[in-house]
Amino acid sequence: MTISLTPLRGPAEASQGLVLERLNAIVGARHVVTEPSDMTRHLTEWRGLYVGEALAIVRPGSTEEVAALMREAAGSRLSIVPQGGNTGLVGGQIPFGGAREIVLSTERLRRIRDVDPAGNTLVAEAGVTLAEVQAAAEAADRFFPLSLAAEGTCTIGGNLATNAGGTGVIAYGNARDLALGLEVVLADGRIWNGLGRLRKDNTGYDLKNLFIGSEGTLGIITAAVLKLFPRPRSREAAFCAVPSPAAALALLGMAQAEAGSSVTTFELMAREALGFVLKHAPNVRDPLAEASPWYVLLELSSPREEDLGIALESILSAAFEAGEVTDAALAASLDQRQAFWRLRDAMSEVQGLEGGSIKHDVSVPLPALPAFVAEATRAVLRLVPGCRPAIFGHVGDGNLHFNVSQPVGADKADYLRGWEEMNAVVHAVVLAHGGSISAEHGIGRLKRDLMPGAKDPVALDLMHGLKTLLDPASILNPGKVLPARPPALPSNEGTRLP
Repeated sequence: MTISLTPLRGPAEASQGLVLERLNAIVGARHVVTEPSDMTRHLTEWRGLYVGEALAIVRPGSTEEVAALMREAAGSRLSIVPQGGNTGLVGGQIPFGGAREIVLSTERLRRIRDVDPAGNTLVAEAGVTLAEVQAAAEAADRFFPLSLAAEGTCTIGGNLATNAGGTGVIAYGNARDLALGLEVVLADGRIWNGLGRLRKDNTGYDLKNLFIGSEGTLGIITAAVLKLFPRPRSREAAFCAVPSPAAALALLGMAQAEAGSSVTTFELMAREALGFVLKHAPNVRDPLAEASPWYVLLELSSPREEDLGIALESILSAAFEAGEVTDAALAASLDQRQAFWRLRDAMSEVQGLEGGSIKHDVSVPLPALPAFVAEATRAVLRLVPGCRPAIFGHVGDGNLHFNVSQPVGADKADYLRGWEEMNAVVHAVVLAHGGSISAEHGIGRLKRDLMPGAKDPVALDLMHGLKTLLDPASILNPGKVLPARPPALPSNEGTRLP
């Protein structure tokens, strides 16, 4: 399913030329990209789900240039679409306004401004890739725990704008939990310097959390103070066969009871998802002799030099005895541990090789997870007999990627035309269990119109109010996150108390 939108009518051709001249004056002509062939990589979502159009791609090299661009956009009635590594999965980084929008790429905001090992902080600009942040932390004998399959391409600004999750949330939290402060350019061009390094600051509203997860609709993150942690010196990993999601949760409880905060990874994978990897990914093999309906990648780590293998063996021994684990392979070397991770990291990419895949990034309370999986699986099979749920995710924090591949031999285009109907079926089960239709990928364009059915109306009203306050002309990433404003909520004025 490729969504290509007709551009809205933009400024007259002559005024476009004047706007481009002013953009050139702000960032330099070579950093204003208008050649269609050079713009393509910024205008197409990596899965090909969205294809957009824009007046130009503009690449500022400093926070001050970002501020000047925002002032120019306000004066020229242009909209700004912030973009990092263009790895987003909900269309939040793609422009849909044609000549009325410019893409503000952060790829030149590449400085790591400071690393403070004693204070366990690092200050990075928005265009620094996640892998570069990890490497800078490691060079200082520290650890930055956010980890995603796209970490070589995704940027820290995008990670914060979408409140990215990843594989370490069970121990370290989401991106929101890993930021102490932000530098943000507002819609009117003002710069908010919130690069504080305090871990306790109770002086009013926590403004940074308005911008983290807002997908560039309230302000443009240009830099961040990130939390660092002691570098792990001991790691142990096991690839475990489990009979069911309920058994996986039982294993998680055993692991946390035995190893506590040393449980830093707990990834659940269905056999269908693993089978796609074994079929299509290079240089991989099944770690276990016999197939299992479900698997868990369990990892323990510690900043101390200690034998976590003893704890891992104790966990698995108890789980075997209880019937929660039926087989397991322990990583005896770094190469074996990396081989386990290759199986997990390839799951998103290889699904496209099995035809159409309708994706759901959802979360439910942990106790509800087995029931959700069973009910949602039955629901999608009723809707499309023969479809193949290829489920995997960060079950330690209740986040599953409930992706559904087309039946073998089905027509891909026909299958993908049922995207919205499939979403409705899965999301109904999610909401029935008190879950969320977006756990870590954001809302963007893809899920914007689902918000009224998934969000409390008072919450939506407050979100619209914040948007109006911070971006009254709606020039920051318009058409993303928020649906059309609902009718005003009924007033309590005149209600007589009993």
